[in-house]
Amino acid sequence: MSPASTEKFLLEQYAGHPASQLQDLRKALYQSVFGCEHLITDTSAAAEGIRREAAEAGPCSREIEALDGPWSRVQLGVLADGLTPETLACIFARSAAMPHGDADALQEKLTVLRRLTHSGALPYSPAEADAELADWQKNGFPACRHSEEYRAAYRPAYRVLHRTYVRLLPLLAAIDRALTEKPRVLLAIEGGAASGKSTLADLLTAIYPDTALFHADDFFLRPEQRTAARYAQPGGNLDRERLESEILAPISRNEVAIYRPFDCHTLSLREPVTILPGRLNIVEGSYSFHPELARYYDLSIFLDISPETQRSRILKRNGPEWGQQFFDRWVPLEQTYFHETDTQGRCTLALKEEIR
Repeated sequence: MSPASTEKFLLEQYAGHPASQLQDLRKALYQSVFGCEHLITDTSAAAEGIRREAAEAGPCSREIEALDGPWSRVQLGVLADGLTPETLACIFARSAAMPHGDADALQEKLTVLRRLTHSGALPYSPAEADAELADWQKNGFPACRHSEEYRAAYRPAYRVLHRTYVRLLPLLAAIDRALTEKPRVLLAIEGGAASGKSTLADLLTAIYPDTALFHADDFFLRPEQRTAARYAQPGGNLDRERLESEILAPISRNEVAIYRPFDCHTLSLREPVTILPGRLNIVEGSYSFHPELARYYDLSIFLDISPETQRSRILKRNGPEWGQQFFDRWVPLEQTYFHETDTQGRCTLALKEEIR
């Protein structure tokens, strides 16, 4: 983040929390650089701590407060939307393990804080602020608590999460609500090429260990199925009949799924794969939420992506030659399918900001 963004952040922090002492702004900058402040080794204990703190705090705000970096303070009021303490503890722990900044990055932000105190933009004694910041640096920038004034005024009850997980909160809450109501849940992840479907599926598999993951790419048409009549159908280039009979139907009955993934290099089917149903079952890929398959799913999400970002990612992932095939053939087929079946409109949720 730039010095200008840090200045804006600090001034907004004080304007929104005028009871803040200098240590509260120090804490905000520390979290902006280092995130969660410590590693979480026991997610069960972390979940119990979240549950206990939420109960003691009473009604909590649902506010999500972006910090001056890739982190946000997420108030425990988000639990009221259906997110479980266990899921929040998991993404809190995973956020804590994300790469973060260093002391030099913090020093750059503290330079802005010093300048604002010396200019009078923040109402702290310049001499006292300089001494406090110098002492903090001398001790190696240890994590600090909120001031008593801040605690009394705002009763903070939050966890610091990385933006990777903050953007997923509505989806995670929806999954948690569904898991409390059903013995197993089927989720479709739709979206254009390179929108982050596989990345999202991998994130969810890490958050929910009892997950069975399936890829729509394993069900592309075999050469003998590729007729003009079939391609004329919106979403016709997926063997949705096989996806239904080999994955969706058995998983919905809590039965083992046995299927043969399509190999795009040999244009044939590989050896059979056997996967047990999980509590959460994910099918990721374009056409996975086809209208003829939609009845099997409990939840669905559409990942939107701008044409510019999509083109850049496809070229980086596939190179110019293979990328051109996407632009000439597969992307137009996807767009026709999305438009004619109103895929985004039919999905439970849509995510505008691309997952990566």
